[in-house]
Amino acid sequence: MSTEPTGGAYIPATTQAPRMPGRPRHALPPQACDAHCHVFGPYDRFPLRQPSSYTAPDAPADRYLRMLDTLGAQRGVLVQPAPYGTDPAALLDALGQGSGRLRGVAVAGPDISDERLRALHDGGVRGLRFVEARDPAGRLFPGSVGFDQIAALAPRMKAHGLHAQLWAPCDVYARHLPALTRLGLPLVIDHLGSLVPSRGPLDPVFQQLRGLLADGAIWMKLTLCRVGTAPDYADARYLHDAFAAANPEQVLWGSDWPFVRMGDKAPAADALADLAWEWLGDDALRRKVWVDNPARLYGFQGPADA
Repeated sequence: MSTEPTGGAYIPATTQAPRMPGRPRHALPPQACDAHCHVFGPYDRFPLRQPSSYTAPDAPADRYLRMLDTLGAQRGVLVQPAPYGTDPAALLDALGQGSGRLRGVAVAGPDISDERLRALHDGGVRGLRFVEARDPAGRLFPGSVGFDQIAALAPRMKAHGLHAQLWAPCDVYARHLPALTRLGLPLVIDHLGSLVPSRGPLDPVFQQLRGLLADGAIWMKLTLCRVGTAPDYADARYLHDAFAAANPEQVLWGSDWPFVRMGDKAPAADALADLAWEWLGDDALRRKVWVDNPARLYGFQGPADA
């Protein structure tokens, strides 16, 4: 999506209002957390730092907080999107507006100072995101920091209480995870490992990810909309259920609102929450996925402010 440069930043020429949820049919448990969302804008205060390849959402913090309230989630985790590069201003502003109910995942390279890492943690950031998705010419998506930068950052990330969140095509994990799991750093895998459901349960990458999860070497986000086929996502259910069974202590749920790149095909977050409620099957597992696991990973403490 074309943008207009202004003072070294990018103001989107057009924006798209994200799909807002209705109230889920099933009430989420108290202190439930949506562990994967993004905020964008307001663009006059927080312009993009990279040209966006998709129509930029009109998704500032106040709209995001209304989305959480409608969903019935008292807590949320915001992940910095690639068009903001390593500029955390919009993320930190949103975390501040959350009054303790939000945590964040920022983007940074090895050149970041310890002072800045401390400031990120003080502002509510609990992880750094690394992306190993490349264009046909082999270039990382603009604004991304690749997996090859994690090892240099790992000691300081551990010292500052930050984990690594990873997003890549599924086959990329097979190449990188053996080395990454030796760093002693918590690793959170986005979007069901970007697996391809049609490959089936014998897919070696699926087997690898399930084994690492069972061993406690990784965490897994159960974000269906990037892997399964709408509207019922039945093709991805075996992935969801296998990961939840492999290690119910290290799986998380996220809606992925505002559903960038999905346009008119964006799902309703309430429908995704209802589907997860049904698939998880019992209140004990629901509480682990929505409450206990995110509280432990992201450091939520005490009652969340509504």
